[in-house]
Amino acid sequence: MPITLDQLNTADRVSFVTALSSIYEASPWVAERACAARPFATVADLHAAMQAAVAGAAEAEQLALIRAHPELASKVARAGNLAAESRREQGSLGLDRLSDEEFELFTRSNAKYRERFGFPFIICVRRHTRNSILVSFARRLAGSRDSEYGIALEEIGYIARLRLSESVDGPGKPKVYGRLSTHVLDIMHGEPAAGVSLVLKECDASAEGLLKETVTNANGRTDEPLLGGAPLRIGTYEIGFRVGDYFAAKGIAVRYPRFLDYVPVRFAIAEPEGHYHVPLLVSPWSYSTYRGS
Repeated sequence: MPITLDQLNTADRVSFVTALSSIYEASPWVAERACAARPFATVADLHAAMQAAVAGAAEAEQLALIRAHPELASKVARAGNLAAESRREQGSLGLDRLSDEEFELFTRSNAKYRERFGFPFIICVRRHTRNSILVSFARRLAGSRDSEYGIALEEIGYIARLRLSESVDGPGKPKVYGRLSTHVLDIMHGEPAAGVSLVLKECDASAEGLLKETVTNANGRTDEPLLGGAPLRIGTYEIGFRVGDYFAAKGIAVRYPRFLDYVPVRFAIAEPEGHYHVPLLVSPWSYSTYRGS
């Protein structure tokens, strides 16, 4: 169960450190140094104090923190021999269940990165799709060691922010979750389009994965966000709207095959904690979309 911020503010030093020892991988010294900044008014303040402890640490301590993180989809991960938090994070993206071909690809990427920079590739897995991680591998291999050192610490901050937000209850939590929503408007009749079937897919370079199937309600929206309650993973997505069936159900006679039947809207997510609203304005013969609010 999460501990409360009030409990942390009044705990003795040992209890405080013990409660937060897993927020930064195998590095309880971060919690030890943040403890001196109590009391914290918000959970975000606690995270800021822990980040300040990392930023103020000696380079050797920072490097040890970076090296404490396991490689992605490594033999250790495949065997399930990771710390509980890392195991859940990698498992959330299926990195512990890769095919042999995918496993070899990650193994080669890890080896190239470690050979070039001297520390493991660090990325907040829960903010990325699998394809986005592989693209990041390729892009970051071209960077400098100083740049990658800074990025590694930044990604560790994202990882810690998520762990802390889910481990500590209290006011002023940092923003860690995003939301994806849609709204279909029938511009032929000037009303929300109720009953439009739609699908949400994750798209990468070689395949598409179905994430959700749903139907718009009386307001032309979905009853629940298409994605929510977690960071939006950086990557490419598609919402497919079955507008042909919708207009047929409205009694609109169009020649077969329909000019518009299935309308795919492909877009990218770059802000895991942001709100992406992807509306569709549609008639039997035209449609438009944009990023709304």
